[in-house]
Amino acid sequence: MKDIFFCPEESLFYSTCLDNLVLRNCQKCETIVEFGSGDGSPIINSLLRNPFNGVIHGFELNTSAWKVANSTIDEYNLSDKYVIYNSCLLESSKPEAEYLIANPPYLPAPDNDIYMPLLFGGIDGATVTNNLLSLNYENVLILVSSFSNPKSTIEHAKSIGYSVNSFLVLPLKFGYYSSEPKVKKHIEELRKKQIAFYSGEYYFLAGVFFKKQQECSIDLSNELTKVMTSV
Repeated sequence: MKDIFFCPEESLFYSTCLDNLVLRNCQKCETIVEFGSGDGSPIINSLLRNPFNGVIHGFELNTSAWKVANSTIDEYNLSDKYVIYNSCLLESSKPEAEYLIANPPYLPAPDNDIYMPLLFGGIDGATVTNNLLSLNYENVLILVSSFSNPKSTIEHAKSIGYSVNSFLVLPLKFGYYSSEPKVKKHIEELRKKQIAFYSGEYYFLAGVFFKKQQECSIDLSNELTKVMTSV
């Protein structure tokens, strides 16, 4: 369906990041909040692969995607572990949770008049990502694109007390949404300003686990910045 986000490589990567950076570290019945659940497939796949005794509360504005996600959740009998609301997390009262996870909208463009408006991440692509970090959850897993002002996201995270605890990186080819002429032209302009980073038809997508800084905590912020700006 054209009105539902579809990128198998990206969805698989999101699921892999959730497996390795969140679910395998959960030692008790944690609550997880998810921004932008889409069709639910990344989380459903992770739940089918990993033992998890908590609940994931997802928020998805796209009604078509929300319906598909709930249908699949019912099919796999996961309604006790994954609940999705047809609303926006950023417009809701902040739910209590140990983790926030998201593959947020990160397409840079002059405005949201693009193939799929819900993928608009702001003029530099980092607006939604930075707003999610500002919710100040203790642990945040979020996908960060190298063409969406990644330096601003890393700097913003540090300024509000986060360190980069771990990350995974995937080279991705520009796809259907990022190759839209209006979007691609805008990304090219951001590249000239050293805000967007990519090489040819490829960019980096990083699954970044941000954690509120504690004494002697790991901080891979500099390493992540080097990777995301080297493409």
